[in-house]
Amino acid sequence: MSAAVLELREATKRYAGVPAIEGVDFTLEEGEIHALLGENGAGKSTLTKVMAGVVPLSSGEMRVGGQPVQLKTPLEARHHGIAMVFQETSLVPTMTVAQNLYLGQEAFFNRLRGIYISAQQFLQSLNFDVDPTLTVGLLGAAKKQMVEIARAVLHKARIIIFDEPTASLTPEEKKYFFDLVLSLKRRGVSVIFISHALEEALFLADRITVLRDGKHVVTDLKTNFDRARVVQAMVGRDLSQTLYGQKKTTVRPAGECLLSVRNLRMAAMVKNNSLSVFAGQVTGVFGLVGAGRTETFKVVAGLIKRDFFHGGEVLLRGKPVRYRVARKAVADGIAYITEDRKLEGFFETMPIAQNIYMGLLGKLSRAAGLVSRARAREVGERWAKLLNVRAIGKDVKVIELSGGNQQKVVIAKSLVQEPDVIIFDEPTRGVDVGAIAEIHAEINRLADAGKAVVVISSYLPEVMALSDRILVAKQGKVVVEFAGNEATQEGIMYAAIH
Repeated sequence: MSAAVLELREATKRYAGVPAIEGVDFTLEEGEIHALLGENGAGKSTLTKVMAGVVPLSSGEMRVGGQPVQLKTPLEARHHGIAMVFQETSLVPTMTVAQNLYLGQEAFFNRLRGIYISAQQFLQSLNFDVDPTLTVGLLGAAKKQMVEIARAVLHKARIIIFDEPTASLTPEEKKYFFDLVLSLKRRGVSVIFISHALEEALFLADRITVLRDGKHVVTDLKTNFDRARVVQAMVGRDLSQTLYGQKKTTVRPAGECLLSVRNLRMAAMVKNNSLSVFAGQVTGVFGLVGAGRTETFKVVAGLIKRDFFHGGEVLLRGKPVRYRVARKAVADGIAYITEDRKLEGFFETMPIAQNIYMGLLGKLSRAAGLVSRARAREVGERWAKLLNVRAIGKDVKVIELSGGNQQKVVIAKSLVQEPDVIIFDEPTRGVDVGAIAEIHAEINRLADAGKAVVVISSYLPEVMALSDRILVAKQGKVVVEFAGNEATQEGIMYAAIH
């Protein structure tokens, strides 16, 4: 480590007079990997947006290379060698991968073929398997993230800020990302990254800074932290016994079979899939990428259609159903809580209460949906309070909330419909440890209340902590079922792979 390349002193940013960060001191050294941790709403994203020129400081000072700066735009930050890879991609969806990479760096005359060849070579040097000729709008979340990362590296930034860079990457892609970050460090590039995966910070970082409620709590070498100390600093209390908990010793008994899927087929993703979901239980669904978990339950919820011929059956309370639109599934008591909250989960520019009430309108008939604005606000605020959605004001737009609070709004938007079957798809992706504990408590409360709860998750400790039954999917269908109190991580992974 050498001299500081970036410093923040007494950094404060206020929105409508309410501080998002207050009096924060932060130092980034040359060639350092610095993890920035904290609960949702702790001020991590605000702090990094200040560094990247997205938002200005209300008070305090920022220095780059020892010189005071006042960054007003991301372009100014780039001129100072600072680039940020946002959690929600900032790519142009109608342009190709190569065009997005070189956007802002174009020569006066451009040969498209030359750009594609150059982009192909550059992406291969990073071990990123992305076709530079594809339109970005056709890419999945993981591929878009890889293009964002590649663009930051291509711009030769001296400081790169990553906001949840691995949230949508597969394990293999995460390994490539870690290798890339370590290679950047060897070149003298300084890296700041926000992550809710504490193991990533403990593995990758040189130093760790923890924020809580917009204030600096601690900065120390990675070697002086363990998971328990990080969690304690983040939430101010010990969650080691509640976060993911211990292995289940008892499971809830199965109630009525509310949902049954028989020989379901959907294109190449779902192949003769059969499963059942029971009232009063949490049914966990685990599988690797491409196992058909999400697609199966999107068919159930009417979001996508199964094959018209030989597509199998979906039975709700023993009666066959075939939903062509999600509204009918909602009316019958099925709620699907999406894994992609930003794209599918909420209306960005609406306030919290209005977003939640829109979920209820999805179930009401048109005549019943004509209610007063005051009634809509009362219902929305009641559910926001039930799920402990934290915001600086009642009229804050959902896009301005932290990731964990956005996720709570998405969950409330479905629970306000009072469904009998609730499908959670990756319920804690990109969510901090405090919000994870709250979401898990809500899932358990729903099962205890007699609801049939499905939890689709790629994180095995989460599946094992919550599930009364665990279904393992592989290549488009469920292949093994485990009782929650008998399952082992080894057994589940063996079933998912072999």
